[in-house]
Amino acid sequence: MSTPKIAVIGSGFSGLSAAALLAKQGYDVCIYEKNDQAGGRARIWEKDGFRFDMGPSWYWMPDVFENYFALFGKKVSDFYELIRLDPGYRIYFSKEEVMDIPASMAELEQLFETYEAGSAAKLRDFLAQAAYKYQVGMGDYVFRPSLSITEFIDWRLILESFRIQMFSSMSKHVRSFFKNPKLIKLLEFPVLFLGATPQDTPAMYSMMNYADLSLGTWYPKLGMNEIIKGMVKVAEEQGVKIMLNTEVKQIQTENGKAKGIATNQGFFEADVVVAAADYEHVDQQLTEKKFSNYSEKYWDNRTMSPSSLLFYLGVNKKIKGVQHHNLFFDEDFGLHAEEIYKDPKWPSKPLFYASCPSKTDPSVAPEGMENLFFLMPIAPGLNDSEELREKYYHLMMDRFEKITGQTIREHVVVKRSYALDDFKADYHSFKGNAYGLANTLAQTAFFKPRMRSKKIKNLFFTGQLTVPGPGVPPSIISGQVVAKEIDKYLK
Repeated sequence: MSTPKIAVIGSGFSGLSAAALLAKQGYDVCIYEKNDQAGGRARIWEKDGFRFDMGPSWYWMPDVFENYFALFGKKVSDFYELIRLDPGYRIYFSKEEVMDIPASMAELEQLFETYEAGSAAKLRDFLAQAAYKYQVGMGDYVFRPSLSITEFIDWRLILESFRIQMFSSMSKHVRSFFKNPKLIKLLEFPVLFLGATPQDTPAMYSMMNYADLSLGTWYPKLGMNEIIKGMVKVAEEQGVKIMLNTEVKQIQTENGKAKGIATNQGFFEADVVVAAADYEHVDQQLTEKKFSNYSEKYWDNRTMSPSSLLFYLGVNKKIKGVQHHNLFFDEDFGLHAEEIYKDPKWPSKPLFYASCPSKTDPSVAPEGMENLFFLMPIAPGLNDSEELREKYYHLMMDRFEKITGQTIREHVVVKRSYALDDFKADYHSFKGNAYGLANTLAQTAFFKPRMRSKKIKNLFFTGQLTVPGPGVPPSIISGQVVAKEIDKYLK
């Protein structure tokens, strides 16, 4: 018997995770990557001595990374050095009011007390519940392939679903503990990036507050792409081959089975195809219509997570008074969320995020200079143009300069924008989304697009549009889950 060949489309976190585990099981695995470097959205861009992480910039849930590398007898520290950020991040409510989120729990409780008397005890209760949800959610739920509702028909799990508040909203849950609007904003911020308003996100996701406030915000020295380098190393040690600049044009099928992939570099046979690329693109463009898992209408009706307008900036001076991560919440949180999810349009008064990794790691910018990354969440599927990008660049810069009390614009020596059209061109991202599918209740677990094709028996899906969901740790887990399913199928 010859060794089964597995073709993995895409080398983001989920693709690398699945490929390494399948190769470890003894399969012949090759990753086909459209772009010129591995990593999917977590690529790097270098110019004039500046090194920018192009995608994810927050390192949360360190346990997921440790557990992944441990599957290969490795530790995170074999690949990169982690630094715990303290403060984890800064929130600007106005020029006068700035909130730094300390790494120490005692200091965090003190901070809460200054905003709302009696809230330290409430925070302890809130985080104890969130810790429980994290253990159940990250220990059990996320490792279920969610191929059918029967996986969840288990009284213990049904009771757990109520205990971890799968059916009430994040917004209600936070407000049952706290009254102060600024503390509420702090606790609701992580779900803005999960792709839904706090009103539409299950309270189960307060486990993100545990990840944020208890487990802490970290930074891998030299940047997030170091995780990718570590994962590539592990994959190659298992025997995975990675072909860059190789775009998959079609999954070729015969008698309801994929027989291989047609690419811009020729045809490659495969016994199993793993789609770690954008699910909608694979489903609608790479397979024949009759083999699509879902209709166009189905995809149009999905609630997508936001897209982003990003700017990578190299600044030829030191910037005062900012932290590594900075959230600008000086405008109405509710209005911006509304303009992303309810009434999609370019925002009238957006919140935004600015990261300055050179504060922690001087190696990402030339000496005496600063590396800045701006991100503004926007609705997916909007029109994108140079004029709109520039308009919002100046809008963010006006506020950044005013709030931090310094000029930046005339010191920008490197500048690149990235938005909807780039997400589509580089990743075939559906509607230009940045983070996959929104985590609403109607799109949780077995309500997500299926990990296994219903019509092509050896085609499997992984990544942020299937289970368990968006974000770097869930994508790594998604690769682990699909590898297990494929191993079962091949055995």
